[in-house]
Amino acid sequence: MRSLQILAGVAGLASMLSPIQASTVIDASTAAKAAIDAMNNAFYNPSEGRWSPDVAWWISGTALQAVLDYMHVTGSRDYLSQAHEIIEKQKAPLPWWPQGGGNFRADSTDDTGWWALAMLRMFDLTGDKRYLTIAMQDEQYIWNYWTDTECGGGIYVDIKAMTYKNAIANALYIKLAAALHLRTGDARYLTRTLKAHQWFVESGMINAEELVNDGLTQDKANGVCFNNEGPTWSYLQGVVIGGLVELFRTTLNETYIRSAATLANAVISSPRLTPPSTGVLTDYACEGTAAGCNYDQQSFKGIFARNLGELDVLIVGRPYRTYLEQNANSAYQKARNADDTYGTSWSGPFDGSSLAKQQSAASLWVALL
Repeated sequence: MRSLQILAGVAGLASMLSPIQASTVIDASTAAKAAIDAMNNAFYNPSEGRWSPDVAWWISGTALQAVLDYMHVTGSRDYLSQAHEIIEKQKAPLPWWPQGGGNFRADSTDDTGWWALAMLRMFDLTGDKRYLTIAMQDEQYIWNYWTDTECGGGIYVDIKAMTYKNAIANALYIKLAAALHLRTGDARYLTRTLKAHQWFVESGMINAEELVNDGLTQDKANGVCFNNEGPTWSYLQGVVIGGLVELFRTTLNETYIRSAATLANAVISSPRLTPPSTGVLTDYACEGTAAGCNYDQQSFKGIFARNLGELDVLIVGRPYRTYLEQNANSAYQKARNADDTYGTSWSGPFDGSSLAKQQSAASLWVALL
């Protein structure tokens, strides 16, 4: 895949990144492996075939993605047998949603989306079409919850209640369908991802700051849907960027990369998402609040980093590497414990470990590879 020479504004981003030295403190591959090993040592349950079985199932899906991405980019196969073990156990019908029939078909479309993307990476690693087939089944399952009625289109996130058309479910779908078109050439995936992307752009979820809010609210009186002004969580921005990257990769239309860079620049220039005092990515709606970040929210920043890394490698000079390095250095220096586990805020201090925090840090380091 060729690199693109685009975006005059991107080159100036380095001047915004001064509070932390931008050179990596240690080899990113070493740090990524240490973070994955610590995640396995602290949280992996072999009998269950997942990390931290007491926390949300989708977090194991995105943790698996971090591990698979590490192997994909480094050529390592250190965790391949573990990945097989996880998939074999987790693809069974879910106890809380047996009607899904297994293969990661859950009671919410976003949960299915995380695992489906991991199956595509497993296919990339192994060439085993069983994983591609699962991702295709998951795509169809998610697409079944698209309707043209409420909000003029979009996918419901909550399958049981058939409610809420939000950013994450639709962004994950766009990325998944575009990635499937890239790998299969099946035109239906391109038709669907383009339809979903166009609806997303026109839905109102992208605000005046060019950031993505959480979802849509429907006026019960007139049926009109509008931006609910929910938090601009970092992972929302990340998965939208990732979807635009996959749209570029499968169409070679540079408009998608330009849109992805516009969103990435909006995150870096946002004083709430990247406070000037630290230059480090922050989920402002939970970090530093009395309630703090729950397990879901602790996962978010690493997902942004993963997708920003996917954009970065497509642009000549890797203009976002400095930002990723700054975040990684800060996390390593200020939010890491002696056992290579990481806390919530990459600006520190270390506030205890969890699977969600750890997969987030691992994803950050993998994004630098």
